[in-house]
Amino acid sequence: MDQVQGKMQKGSKKRASAPTFVSPSQLVLSGFETPFSQKLIRTNRWVILGERLPWDGLCNVYTRQAGLSHTGRPPISPRVVIGSLIIKHMCNLDDRETVAQIAENMYMQYFLGYSSFHPEPPFDASLFVGFRSRMGLEQIGAINERVYALYQSMMSDKGAGPAAGKKSDGGENHTDTGPEPCAGQPDGDRAEGGQQAAEAVTHKGRVLLDATACPQDIAYPTDLGLLSESREKAEELIDEIYDRALHDRKPRTYRKAARKEFLKIAQKKDKSKAAIRKGVGKQLRDLRSIGQLLDKYDRFPLNPRQQKYLMVVHTLCQQQRKMFDDNKHTVEDRIVSIHQPHVRPIVRGKAAAKVEFGAKVHVSLVDGYAFLDELGWDAFNEGSHMMQYVQKYRQRFGHYPQEILADQIYCTRENRKILKEKGIKLLAKPLGRPPAVKKEHVRPGERNPIEGKFGQGKTAYGLDNIKARLKDTSESWIACIFLVLNLVKLAGAAPYCLIVKILNKCFSATGQLLTVSQLQTNAVIIRPTSFLKCKL
Repeated sequence: MDQVQGKMQKGSKKRASAPTFVSPSQLVLSGFETPFSQKLIRTNRWVILGERLPWDGLCNVYTRQAGLSHTGRPPISPRVVIGSLIIKHMCNLDDRETVAQIAENMYMQYFLGYSSFHPEPPFDASLFVGFRSRMGLEQIGAINERVYALYQSMMSDKGAGPAAGKKSDGGENHTDTGPEPCAGQPDGDRAEGGQQAAEAVTHKGRVLLDATACPQDIAYPTDLGLLSESREKAEELIDEIYDRALHDRKPRTYRKAARKEFLKIAQKKDKSKAAIRKGVGKQLRDLRSIGQLLDKYDRFPLNPRQQKYLMVVHTLCQQQRKMFDDNKHTVEDRIVSIHQPHVRPIVRGKAAAKVEFGAKVHVSLVDGYAFLDELGWDAFNEGSHMMQYVQKYRQRFGHYPQEILADQIYCTRENRKILKEKGIKLLAKPLGRPPAVKKEHVRPGERNPIEGKFGQGKTAYGLDNIKARLKDTSESWIACIFLVLNLVKLAGAAPYCLIVKILNKCFSATGQLLTVSQLQTNAVIIRPTSFLKCKL
């Protein structure tokens, strides 16, 4: 019947059965594992990472935000949602390629919680937009804190932690500043002493502070190009609004002549300032005709998307008119893309790009793990917000940092005074004349970890080219990249600690416990075949 009436039948896409979330802490008897998990190589990165992540806590963070509905189709498992975002950014893939890779890779499906291999795609690639909308900065920040808590629990295990007082990669100083109870104290006194020691720890750890820009995937903005694009969008809106039954005459836009004038300037290899200014003047348009067309309607004829473009084009033309009349090139809240009007220019002063177009983020690095302190689309001075970042450190860990290693922009007199009052040591060059400052307070390579973290994110994980188009999804995209950086750090630390745990179980009968230093000094010979047979 549909074919007779000329209607197209909807194509049905076969999807993999959505797995229900099963807690990894649920007991599985030996010998009753699924054949899918028995045939996998246990040293694969997705297997190790899937077994180490606290999925119960991560899924609770997602379900509190998304909510659960008891009617309709069963929702996609929270582990599939979070795991697919991790896979996407860890492999630096687009949405469609991520879904294709999951359908082809059994290790990725095991990471997502599948009990068997399914060749069908788990969901449609367009659902990634919804995933990013639900996983905001707060949710991903909570997941980051749980990942770091897992790292701390791994490092605090017997024989698997770093030596006391040892500083890890640009990270935390593990020396406890609180007093330790005496060995001869009774249990009650020792418990009281432990509580006093916990209360006495007010400063602990080292934190590295720095900020960077995350450029969006937009064309390089020029005044001439933006005006031409906004003019074409205004012409589309006029075509949409004009109705012969309501309007006497359609406004003339001279679109062919304007396009010809634009190409005449844009296609020149060398453009003079006078030629660019002349071309900008010819592209400027008066949008009052659109308002006159809209006045004839009883109800607003444009949908929300078209209304948004109308507001953006109107604001852009006002900004360009003001700059053209004042003969300037700066304006407040300057729009650099009509499709992403939230993007602002960030002046960085770097040699490669003096101005970048995207969000500016501030990051705190603790033990090699990155925490996103602030994300803004307008440029901000990170030095004036330093005490906010110190308070966020205290909220995360329950105490102030013992040392702060920061750039020169943070080292203002006001910040130095407040940090001194709080008992926090600022590792920076002190104020004074150079002859009076003879001691080397900061070595040249001490800030390398946080600079390397930014380089790792931009080189390997797409932090220098954010491809999301909406404001909230772009923020989620950036936060997911920092989450993946922390997971990569965790995956590198997890196998080493697991080796220590396994060997401690093997040698527990003799009363001998192994330490990381013994492994590093080759005191124990580890056979790869025996390690592969061990259950991680």
